Amino acid sequence: MMNPEPQAQHRWLQQLLGDWTCESTCDAGPGEPPMTTTGTEHVRQLGDLWVLGEGTGTLPGGGNARMLITLGYDPEKAVFIGTWIGSMMTHMWVYRGTLDATEKVLPLETEGPSFAGDGGTAKYRDTITLLGPDERTLTSSTQQPDGSWKEFMKATYRRKTS
Repeated sequence: MMNPEPQAQHRWLQQLLGDWTCESTCDAGPGEPPMTTTGTEHVRQLGDLWVLGEGTGTLPGGGNARMLITLGYDPEKAVFIGTWIGSMMTHMWVYRGTLDATEKVLPLETEGPSFAGDGGTAKYRDTITLLGPDERTLTSSTQQPDGSWKEFMKATYRRKTS
């Protein structure tokens, strides 16, 4: 549809706009302490319908990473949609999700290469949680064989102050 009117969900995404610092912890495997990293993210609008988040950070174990997330809302399908790519991998993650009843939590479902290294695919969920106007989290989980979800990464974003 050309030139659609922005919906409430498009306005919801605008809460993500701005400059953010990020601290994250990532599961390093059984018996290992979690790895921690830091970074930044700049989130801007693409018209009134999309937001783009451009991030930089450190990789666990060293090295630099660059990431790009796109998020929008498809009113015809009544779902949030988007993508995530990073300089450390070749897979493009394609998101689809709906807000929870509180309108503070946006789980984004995706599928991609299994981190088990078995050549298969797995289901993942990246969940954005708004804690306040200047703080949010992003948690990443993978679906287990029993259908439960296991969190393997949590990032806390804080809005930069002038």
